[in-house]
Amino acid sequence: MQRISRFTSRLALGTLLTAGALASGGCGYVGYLIPLNPTSQDGRTLDHSAWDGLLKKYVDEQGMVNYKGLKQDSASLNSYLKTLGDNLPAKNSPADEKLAYWINVYNAFTLQRIIRSYPVKSIKDLGGDKIFVNTVWDQDFIPLGGKRYTLNDIEHRIIRKQFDDNRIHYALVCAAMSCPPLRQEAYVGARVQEQLADQGRSFINNPQKNDLTPAATPTLSAIYNFYPGDFEKNGSTSIQDAVNRYAKQKIAPDAKLSYKEYNWSLNEQ
Repeated sequence: MQRISRFTSRLALGTLLTAGALASGGCGYVGYLIPLNPTSQDGRTLDHSAWDGLLKKYVDEQGMVNYKGLKQDSASLNSYLKTLGDNLPAKNSPADEKLAYWINVYNAFTLQRIIRSYPVKSIKDLGGDKIFVNTVWDQDFIPLGGKRYTLNDIEHRIIRKQFDDNRIHYALVCAAMSCPPLRQEAYVGARVQEQLADQGRSFINNPQKNDLTPAATPTLSAIYNFYPGDFEKNGSTSIQDAVNRYAKQKIAPDAKLSYKEYNWSLNEQ
């Protein structure tokens, strides 16, 4: 997911900032306030088994990726991505089918973008530094249904606009060490709710991602600081409440929160 700094990630939220602040990042962010809903008239339920096989082959139990091996198998990944591009979800597809589709789109195309430029130390090295202008997340390299989209489009204009579920932040993986671990299986509509819950439990209780003790002053992943508004909805009233939804060691409801520095190094085996 696009995470550049605390300041720029606030832009990713679509927060309306002052004109002076906008000048440093451009006004391209305005587009991300406008929802997108790409669909087809006669879409079918997509078989994600090819993606599932690639994840099982090239992702380990810690969510780390064998990019060298995946690059050598790029034809298989590209074939799956073409299947995604040729099969947008139907307008009347169940919401869970659509959600699984879009999470897989985001994660699979992120891996493709990495191996296209591999070897690379960080996904941030693949674009410029002007948020919503020329970063890697602003590159329209994702062909779907005859149009081209960016990773920002997928995350901010489609997934976050259509699906009121803050657990997506446990599933979208931006190829960085501080991201949630990449799951070793594809998301599928029939199980996506169960998969998101499992991702939440895994991410929140991973001490490399979140230090939940002491309960009064935990140190959390910067993801919570990037999207505070998202974690104050979907059944949660606060970041603390969202964490305690799956935390084995609960934090105090009024805990004073601090956040880990985001590690942008590549999530490579």
